[in-house]
This record gives sequence, C-alpha cells and structure tokens, in this order.
Amino acid sequence: MSAYFVYVLTNKPRGTLYVGITNDLVRRVHEHREGVAAGFTKRYGLKQLVYFEKYDEPRLAIQREKNIKHWTRAWKLDLVNGANPQWRDLYSDITR
Repeated sequence: MSAYFVYVLTNKPRGTLYVGITNDLVRRVHEHREGVAAGFTKRYGLKQLVYFEKYDEPRLAIQREKNIKHWTRAWKLDLVNGANPQWRDLYSDITR
C-alpha cells in the first residue's frame, strides 16, 4: 500500500505558505528545494518543509489538501505552530 502526504512549505517562519500533496514526500520536497519546476514555490523560494501528514488512502489526502487550501492563513499558521512551533525545516528528518 502506498503512502500519500499533505505537506506545507514556506520560505521563512510565518512566511508565504504552500500546501501540496504527493505520494513521495522526499522526492517532491527535493524537487521544490532544487527549483525543478517553474511555478509558485520556485517564484517565492518555498523550500522549507514545516509540516506534513501521512495518509494511506489518496482520496483522504486529496480531501485534506483541499480543506487546508481553503482555510484562512491564521488557521494554517496555527496548524504548523501546533506541530512545529519552532518552524524547523523537517527535510532532514524525512531523509534520515
């Protein structure tokens, strides 16, 4: 069974936020960090992984991503603050 991840990237603590979904978190965050694809994350330099959730079912991950994307900025900040109050880059944690 595959895993699916909803994740949040930023450029600095409490900076610009991006919510995404992937079935390979390490690969996808690496792509963001290297600026492989043009778009929002490359334009704003969003390279720090500050939050993620794991799901076993793609439909649950997709729905969660959609829900979070429709949240207010304050709710998104609260989500990250609750799990990662120092806004530490979690990339090294997922690549160990």
